[in-house]
Amino acid sequence: MMIKDFSAGEHTAALWAQVRPTITEIEALPFLNRLANGSLDARAFTNYILQDGLYLAHYARAMALLAAKAHSRAEARFWAGAAATAIEVEEGMHGALLADTLLAPEREALLTGTDAPVPSPTTLGYVSWLIAIAATESYALGVAGVLPCFWIYAHVGKVLVQRARALGEGHPYRTWVDTYDSEVFDASTRQAVAILESELVRADAAERARMAAVFAQACTYELHFWAMAHRLQAWELSPGND
Repeated sequence: MMIKDFSAGEHTAALWAQVRPTITEIEALPFLNRLANGSLDARAFTNYILQDGLYLAHYARAMALLAAKAHSRAEARFWAGAAATAIEVEEGMHGALLADTLLAPEREALLTGTDAPVPSPTTLGYVSWLIAIAATESYALGVAGVLPCFWIYAHVGKVLVQRARALGEGHPYRTWVDTYDSEVFDASTRQAVAILESELVRADAAERARMAAVFAQACTYELHFWAMAHRLQAWELSPGND
């Protein structure tokens, strides 16, 4: 099975090539390997879903900010629609997953003493950075910041399916994998990447360099987001850490 290329032109192809080492690190994470073969600890996956819910709520705000800055009505509609979809996923699919008999007990254990999940240091850092970029920087830089979430999730969906091959009905994480390996999500990703390509074409050399740096930073955040979910990262330091 060939992994789809979501590049929309020479500029986005060059960006993807630039961050390929980070993508390779993401592909090698134990979290994804165990997710693919169904052996991932239920608590780690539950923690990921809880943190992803927090992330998506703020990611939607970043895309809403882009909708307000967009150069055309079509782009404004796209970002506004993507923001609404992020909220729907957070409220719909995540709610169904967390109510599953496999994950519900882990959710209760992770939320002991709290009414809602607390963003991990990585989650808080990522969403704070994204919103700051979308709110205070140019539209082009904001697009570069939000793109890795689209692109990496679409790519990871294909990687997971390739590793899992036929996901049987008994695969505990099939619902999540199926969501991100879909033609609908692929189409949204291609549209988002096309917007980034047009912004890179429009930009001068200095702005393109800044966009590349923002894109790379967001990819690094994506790597750490996957990793922190598996480690059950929290604000408390482990014993012996000074």
